[in-house]
Amino acid sequence: MHIPDGYISPQTAGGLWALVVPAWYAAGYKVRRTLDARQAPLIAIGAAFTFIIMMFNIPLPGGTTGHAVGGTIVAIVIGPWAAVIAVSVALAIQALFFGDGGILALGANCFNIGFILPVTGYLTYRLIARGAAEGSARRWIAAGVGGWTGLNLAALLTAVVFGLQGELYTAADGSALYSPYGLATAIPAMMVPHLAVAGVVEAVMTSLVYIFLQRTNPALLQNYKTARAGGESRFELRPLIIGLALLLVCTPIGLLATGTAWGEWGADEVADEVGYVPEGMDRYAGAWTGLLPDYGFPAGEEGESLGEGAAETAGVVSVDAARKSAPAYLVSGVVGLALASVAALLSARFLFRGRQEGNRG
Repeated sequence: MHIPDGYISPQTAGGLWALVVPAWYAAGYKVRRTLDARQAPLIAIGAAFTFIIMMFNIPLPGGTTGHAVGGTIVAIVIGPWAAVIAVSVALAIQALFFGDGGILALGANCFNIGFILPVTGYLTYRLIARGAAEGSARRWIAAGVGGWTGLNLAALLTAVVFGLQGELYTAADGSALYSPYGLATAIPAMMVPHLAVAGVVEAVMTSLVYIFLQRTNPALLQNYKTARAGGESRFELRPLIIGLALLLVCTPIGLLATGTAWGEWGADEVADEVGYVPEGMDRYAGAWTGLLPDYGFPAGEEGESLGEGAAETAGVVSVDAARKSAPAYLVSGVVGLALASVAALLSARFLFRGRQEGNRG
């Protein structure tokens, strides 16, 4: 669901920036009004969790790949507005340091994935779980349905953004200027695998995390309600940090899913598919690839990946495979987790500046 640069017009990108900036402002205002500085570490952990979860790629129908996001469970724990900040920070780190999602398109990705997903997922959870006992099965079922709903609404908006490019922005000869796929192609291509597979994975992951917290750290599931009421949540951070470390060690599993997410192909792959590279895509795509491009080691001066030699020794001849070797992927996970945590923590502390713990406003 990460829209790369070159797939959407500057007008579309600008319009979505214009939507997400007020959403960020509202999120910051709500967080400052309803939470306090004790929530800053949880916001940082939420950003790190989201970043790591998105590294676990899964195969989808049609030969593409996808991943869970974790935005709904983060919203349940720290509230939907704090989750908007946490997920947006993770998306920004992905784009800036790993080239996952475009820089110009970051506003679109943050609106779809960072705003729509956690907010709608949380609202769905609240609607279904209303009146249920804290330890009941209805709550973890509600969390799973919320995860499925939030992910698929984000995917639908992404598909519409892709599809509108093919409908609205064409050259004089009828060729596409940006994404070459219209709505009739983009919506089913994006939604069928997300409704049937990616959304189910998001739901299962969200429910499992919820059940785990119900049994081991139930105060965390009451954290947002307690914090919003001005109380002090008594939860343990250590199990969350240990859980993040375990997830981090397992990130190379995400390399087992081969293929590229739908709509995230390079210009050469698009040319192979439709017979040409759209003019706008040729202009904007690949302008920034990140310091660890595609979660792999950067190429050297001769175009050789720093991990290519080791991969060739192991019998791997693909440069792409070398760059995305398990060590490179793990290093990217460590770097991304650290950056997302620090960036989210600094963002939270900025929001809570000048305030004492327990004081809001």
